Amino acid sequence: MKVSWSDVQPNRRRGGDVRVLLSPKTVKSTSGFGGMLTLQPGEFVCEHIHPYSEEFFYVVSGRVTMRIDNDYVELGPGEACLVPINVKHRAENRSEEPAQAIFHLGPLAPRPELGHIDTEFLPGRENEPAPQVGGEK
Repeated sequence: MKVSWSDVQPNRRRGGDVRVLLSPKTVKSTSGFGGMLTLQPGEFVCEHIHPYSEEFFYVVSGRVTMRIDNDYVELGPGEACLVPINVKHRAENRSEEPAQAIFHLGPLAPRPELGHIDTEFLPGRENEPAPQVGGEK
């Protein structure tokens, strides 16, 4: 099944433009989900953890600084990193150019609401509902 970036609404709750393209909701995937992140200069995705999933993160263009626990990993085009299960992480664009990255998480959490735990919030968005990538409840 084909899903286009333009078919998916941007999610800005945690920062940046996050679009989950392939997921249990969009293509009925059963092993994980993935999509694209766009960060403008100075933007970031708030710190969070995935208690059940590894995150594979690949930079397509621009530069992204990943904070994984207390380590900083600088990534440019064609570079990737792995965020282990249950490890705090945050993605930042500290450069002057937009950045785009592809992400994939697997395996899926047993229930969608267990897949992502926020440890930081954007001001004013603390009470917004978290996006769900899992199946229907």
